[in-house]
Amino acid sequence: MTDTVLNLGPMEHHDDIRPFRIDVPQADLEDLSRRLTDTRWPDELPDVGWSRGIPVDSLRELAEYWRTGFDWRAQEAELNAHPQFTTEIDGQRIHFVHVRSPEPEAVPLLLIHGWPSSFTEFLGAIGPLSDPRSHGLDPERAFDLVIPSLPGYGFSTPLSEPGWNAERIAQAFVELMTRLGYERYGVQGGDIGAMVAPEMGRLEPERVIGVHVNALLTFPTGAEGEMEGLDEAERQRWRDMQAFNDGYLQIQGKSPQTLAYALVDSPVGQLAWIVEKFAAWTDAPPGRPEEALGRDRMLADVSLYWFTGTAGSAAQYYYEFVTAADWSTEEGSTVAWEAGERDAESAGGDGAEGGWEPERGTVPTGVLVSKLQDVAIRPWAERDHHIVRWTEYERGGHFFAAEQPELFAADVRDFFAELK
Repeated sequence: MTDTVLNLGPMEHHDDIRPFRIDVPQADLEDLSRRLTDTRWPDELPDVGWSRGIPVDSLRELAEYWRTGFDWRAQEAELNAHPQFTTEIDGQRIHFVHVRSPEPEAVPLLLIHGWPSSFTEFLGAIGPLSDPRSHGLDPERAFDLVIPSLPGYGFSTPLSEPGWNAERIAQAFVELMTRLGYERYGVQGGDIGAMVAPEMGRLEPERVIGVHVNALLTFPTGAEGEMEGLDEAERQRWRDMQAFNDGYLQIQGKSPQTLAYALVDSPVGQLAWIVEKFAAWTDAPPGRPEEALGRDRMLADVSLYWFTGTAGSAAQYYYEFVTAADWSTEEGSTVAWEAGERDAESAGGDGAEGGWEPERGTVPTGVLVSKLQDVAIRPWAERDHHIVRWTEYERGGHFFAAEQPELFAADVRDFFAELK
């Protein structure tokens, strides 16, 4: 059975795994073109550049290319070249890519994206990871790849109900690997994936052989003296975290439904919302994220959000993460930098009395760090995770797998080879 992009239909049996193929109706492509043509453009202040958001001229140029130069059908064909499936877990439709390696001893590996990314983030790394022999690499370091869309993202929709936080997503992905017959496997994740992947290790430490993360976030606990051992680079990362522009996070975390009306109705709105983050978080010249991601690949990601209408459902994760947290508890304090100045100040001093002890993961963990974008602080990461590998790179940004797929694949391969 082949589902269509927008008319997925009910799933009759919860443990069914159904083949899936992307097929955006032509009427939706024509509707996108019409909406882009009819865009109502705002005014902007003179000479402010990117300081207050993406400039009109930059967005006009990109929107015009989206309308007249971008070939969705070519991107769709590239995506459909990889086997895709859907299944239902805990009442939620889960879409995933499943690429089996030709190597008989390949290690099963789950790859988890974040926001505003999608499963497309890993396209460039699929070949080196699943079929290293054809890329001139050691075939003993090969992987069977499972690449799901997060619940509420892309084709893992509609979002079934509230409550899809990192732990629940981890539980669903553990079940997905069980259904696919993988008893032992590795997990990799960035951004949201860097929260879900370690959670899978905590849930199933006997099954998860290793966790590899990038774009990891680490937080102070308020323990006495925890700032004293940080070197200057780590202190700068903490300062960067406190100064982080979290406007998007506050909106998605507190009013995801209100945001959805604007972004699901306006393709230029959706484009601006995502591209601003691509510009801010990639290793690219100022205002030129396409130089890090490629213009067509960047627009393919935006197009997935647009055609599936998932701006609001994707933002629901932030509601679970930010607003649903009880800030009076120790768990809530781990995201103090998102709670406002009061929490940041209390967490960022020389060390509050007491503090709390987070649950430390036991699964071997590798951390890939973009020195240009990431703010992970190693002592805090080692407090929370069983770190066995820590690598920092001068190249690549927040979307490391998409920006530097060969370097990303090499780091993943090396990490799991060390475990073997």
